[in-house]
Amino acid sequence: MKISRSVIAPLLLTIVASALYRIMPNRPMGFAPQIAIALFSGAICMNNKKWAFAMPLISMFISDLFFEALYLNHLTDYQGFYSGQWLNYILIAGLAAFGFLIQTKKVASVALAFLAAPTTYFILSNFSVWAFGGGWNRPKTFTGLMQCYVDGVPFYSNSILATCIFGAVLFGAYSVFTKNNKVIA
Repeated sequence: MKISRSVIAPLLLTIVASALYRIMPNRPMGFAPQIAIALFSGAICMNNKKWAFAMPLISMFISDLFFEALYLNHLTDYQGFYSGQWLNYILIAGLAAFGFLIQTKKVASVALAFLAAPTTYFILSNFSVWAFGGGWNRPKTFTGLMQCYVDGVPFYSNSILATCIFGAVLFGAYSVFTKNNKVIA
């Protein structure tokens, strides 16, 4: 898939809007657009893979800057930047690779990616929380690992739902914007 000139501004607006959405108070745990952005950017930036990886990272980084500012001003309990965060960035960027596999003309391909990406993120991120002593610092046993996965279930279900909703909006809007516009490499 190639990027149309007419969608560059909407893509940038999407990155900023998703960053702002991520810092909204009372947002359900795990309900954020970054996985959908990673899939979308992977699917549409196949000719320029650096942007495929950069788009979800830029969105996360902007929201983390906002989180940090709010935290420093005692307006939230969530730090924008914390130890171990680098792994979260790697995982989100890596999900763009799932977007490379999407065949946008096939609904099954998109649906599979919408399930595979949040599932992969859930498995790897919860494993890293357990392995590096984050979260509730579960014991380094198989039972402790399973407890850590159970701890993450609310995040997981919301991330699948968010990926489906935000992904449908991104892919749907892209389809509408590019339908009658000339695409560029």
